[in-house]
Amino acid sequence: MRRADRLFHIVQLVRGRRLSTAAFLAERLEVSERTVYRDVAELQHQGVPIEGEAGVGYRMGAGFELPPLMFSQAEASALVASVRLAQAWLDPALAREAESALSKILSVLARDARAAAESLALFAPAVGQSPEVQQRLQALREAAQARHKVLLHYRALDGADSARTVRPLGCFFWGSVWTLAAWCEERQALRSFRIDRITTLQRLEVRFRDEPGRTLADLFRQVEAERRQRAG
Repeated sequence: MRRADRLFHIVQLVRGRRLSTAAFLAERLEVSERTVYRDVAELQHQGVPIEGEAGVGYRMGAGFELPPLMFSQAEASALVASVRLAQAWLDPALAREAESALSKILSVLARDARAAAESLALFAPAVGQSPEVQQRLQALREAAQARHKVLLHYRALDGADSARTVRPLGCFFWGSVWTLAAWCEERQALRSFRIDRITTLQRLEVRFRDEPGRTLADLFRQVEAERRQRAG
């Protein structure tokens, strides 16, 4: 990859994330972290308001804009494939928004590129989650974004039923099922719940704030610690 192209990609990656570490950028660009440090320094010298430093991470300062992007035929085809695959597994609201966003992208392509993208020979039949699971997925996703607690009734693998008040943190897709990562008020611990095993749920008016030990970042650290323990 030419350096000019690499600099452009660094800008795109940094402006699309809250914080981008040098390790993340190096992996995406297939270069060394030292090369990333040099490239970021060059962009800063050119006036691009990238904030941060080596060892911490980078983010884009306010007020930076790039002209509208044009997508290549290959990029447009990748977007079509992504939306077709996702729609079978997303909740109804996100599936509709994904289709709307894709239509806007395709509308600015040249005629030949658009025709090639739309004729992509890759399809995802709608055999994903049941309508009930899709509705629960949407309700949990929206509750997590709005920081509302949820009362859910859950049926475990052994058939035991329980009622839990949880702080929904995020929904995760595992190829065939969705799970909810949450802080369980009853167990006072981070827990995961298969969404297809939630029988009923109710979004509560009570809202929550991030607290140490009860966040999605804490869950990621817990999972990573368990992985290292098993590997060790």
